[in-house]
Amino acid sequence: MTQDDWSTLLDNHPIFTLPKCVGGPAGQSEESLELSTDTLRKSLLEGPVEDGLSLSGRRQVMALKDSDLIVAAGCELRITSLSDSKLGRNTNKSFKVLNTPNIQFGIRQLVVNPSGKLIAVAGAYQVAVVVLPRAGYSKLVSPSLDCKSIQVGSFYHCSRSAAPIAKIEWHPWGEAGSTLMVMTVDGKLREYDISVDTEEPQQVLSFVPEKKASKSYLAEDPAEREVASFTLGKGKADWGPLTVYAVMRSGDIYSICPYMPRNASIPSSYVHALDCFISAKQEFLSQGTSSGTSALSTLYDYQRKYVTALLKQLPPGTVYPAISRSFSMHAPTTIKSQPMRQGPFLLQPSPSSLEGSEGGDATDIVYLAFVHDDDDDDAGETERLGIVIVVYQDGKVDVCLDVEKVEARWESKQDKSQDLPMLAVYECIDLGLISMLKETSSDTPILDFLQVNHPVLLMDPIHDDTVYVYHAFGVHVLDFGDLLQCLSHGLRADDDEGVALDQALQRSEGTHVTPLLNTYSVDRRCSNPIVAVSVPNDVYLSYSILILTSVFRFVSFPLNLRTDLPLSQAAPSLSDKHKITDTEDLLAPIEGPPGYISLLGTVPFVTPPALSRPSGLPSNPRIAVGAPNTKTEFMLTPETLRYLGSMIEGFTAQIHDIIIASKHTEARAELQTKEFERQQQKCLEMLDLIEQLRGSRYGKIQERLERIREVHKGLTSKLDHRLQTLMQQASPKLSEYETKWFEELKRMKAEITGAGRYDEQSLAARTSLLQREYDRMLPNLKGMAEKEAERKKYLNESGLGLSQAFQFGERSNQERTKIAELEEEIMKMASNLEISLPRPPPMRSD
Repeated sequence: MTQDDWSTLLDNHPIFTLPKCVGGPAGQSEESLELSTDTLRKSLLEGPVEDGLSLSGRRQVMALKDSDLIVAAGCELRITSLSDSKLGRNTNKSFKVLNTPNIQFGIRQLVVNPSGKLIAVAGAYQVAVVVLPRAGYSKLVSPSLDCKSIQVGSFYHCSRSAAPIAKIEWHPWGEAGSTLMVMTVDGKLREYDISVDTEEPQQVLSFVPEKKASKSYLAEDPAEREVASFTLGKGKADWGPLTVYAVMRSGDIYSICPYMPRNASIPSSYVHALDCFISAKQEFLSQGTSSGTSALSTLYDYQRKYVTALLKQLPPGTVYPAISRSFSMHAPTTIKSQPMRQGPFLLQPSPSSLEGSEGGDATDIVYLAFVHDDDDDDAGETERLGIVIVVYQDGKVDVCLDVEKVEARWESKQDKSQDLPMLAVYECIDLGLISMLKETSSDTPILDFLQVNHPVLLMDPIHDDTVYVYHAFGVHVLDFGDLLQCLSHGLRADDDEGVALDQALQRSEGTHVTPLLNTYSVDRRCSNPIVAVSVPNDVYLSYSILILTSVFRFVSFPLNLRTDLPLSQAAPSLSDKHKITDTEDLLAPIEGPPGYISLLGTVPFVTPPALSRPSGLPSNPRIAVGAPNTKTEFMLTPETLRYLGSMIEGFTAQIHDIIIASKHTEARAELQTKEFERQQQKCLEMLDLIEQLRGSRYGKIQERLERIREVHKGLTSKLDHRLQTLMQQASPKLSEYETKWFEELKRMKAEITGAGRYDEQSLAARTSLLQREYDRMLPNLKGMAEKEAERKKYLNESGLGLSQAFQFGERSNQERTKIAELEEEIMKMASNLEISLPRPPPMRSD
């Protein structure tokens, strides 16, 4: 057993026991937690229930707080430490129950706040916040822990007459991590600040307008007025982080911008970047003369007022660029108008429907950032590109590119523009739910399971390009890494016509879809919906995915950490290309055939897909049907035989692919072995050639070099003689300028050497005189320096009085002054004679 195998460590852990309301004579049966034809009929008739065990709706009953695992079982909250289980400290496999008297409803959603101190709990109609216990709770003897719990918005989220809750989420920029957003299906997004007021929302955003009284009949789909989910946008220097996206059951997407918590903590770098973004747009707008300039100018003025209000809240002295810090801010109130609801988004081209599906309702939406948060060198268009992912009941996943990001707009009577925002649909993914149900049974009631299917999207906390989709029939993994890299390379290419981007999109293989877990039972015609998926993001816990089914069966898969570079660094930079070019110029091979040709070629070897699993996920989905202790008699039916046949066919195809990949890999290994032997032989030949060059051939080369050197000398002398002959033939007499130059040389020679032997005015005679005077005076100067040194030594040893020492010092200063004057005269004489003299010995002043 390895320490990374959570399925083994948490096997038969009591925290995954069924709720108290299940089992027993008065409780529900375990079959009621499974999705079957009986429970389907009951779920469609009753709708959302308050016991938290409904098969429809959003479910997330498991959460991770650092190394603590929190599980909701009905109305009960349980907590245990995964680090203790991993280190073997807790061999009894126990858990603690959080005593929360205010929670008397079935828990359907659990969300831990950014600080890890609070956890939001939501049922079908109610919301509460629980204060989590501090570290060290596992050492307490008591099986339960008293925790403070607070009901949130009891006036709005209490009774069955209220709108059901669609989703809850903590805002990442809420001050102290206390901003809770609650979205109800009627389109109201309420913001609660737990540290200020838990009853009244701080802000309310409406994604569904109020119905206007009209005498005419208006045909409207109820799904267009029911919100399925919402998500927050992302970005670095735009309005993305201040944008809220909401998806209706009909699939329509709306957004509201700007939105920020009433009490927020925003990084200063983002505020400065947004200010630069708006300034650049205003400068670009000032250069245009189109008819729509005035409307955009008014909009940008509103945006400028909004950002200026944020800049004024920064502390004095906060400049950009500088180290980014988060500062407390409040939502600006300078603009009295409310943010405008924008949408519905135009999806271009229109998403295609799945074969055999009548179209299901949208259930969830997430916004995937294009760049990493720690990638500070990114620039250009890639900063502003994001991906919007929408999932539907029938297993369809729409992948849309946010090419025109939403900007801040406010409700105004003057702004009557009807231009709708747009999302570019890149691909429509089929999770294969319809085909799976049709393969096992062609009955219509089986396809009705999709009516209560509610797929949920969960982003990986470590790798931003990975998204998990869990639904009523299992879990799928969506990997967008290749897509993002192709888009990054295409957008960063120096191409104004967009040819590089088109080629990158055509070359991209799209999203990689991997089925991870299958909970559908073929023989029983039922499924165990997934109610929770969590991925640890703690340094003390191994990177893995934790999955919980509706019958509280726990399944875990280990994952592999990737160490790939950010998308911005995947393509070589221009400077690197120049370096490579310069190196190739220096080491350019000679013309002709190469001296050595490798058997491996120039293309690197790529591991076959059948043998490579970089994410660590299994190649076939694991089957998890029923509770851990479920023991039922196996029934062989035609559907079971068809299912077994399809599985055997799939396994056979995979085995065939593995055999082919293995043979290909073995052939590559043999080729590499031969290439290694050839390289060894070539190295031996090169070593022999080097020895020859150092041995006998070295002497021959030296003799040849000597001969070449002698020949070169002879040729040089001949060249000089020939050149002299040509000069005499071309110009036998001196020119005027050459005559003047030689006369100047004679004058300079006479000035230096003199007119005769006894010329005292020549520079040579004067230099000789100065040298003799210097040699005559130098011994006296050295003697005076020695006497001065002896005198100071005597004074230091004898210890003269203050008056005597003063007299000696005064006399020494006089002598020093005379010596300095004499040195100055000598230096003047030397400068007049234009000669340099060595420096005299220094006079010590100690």
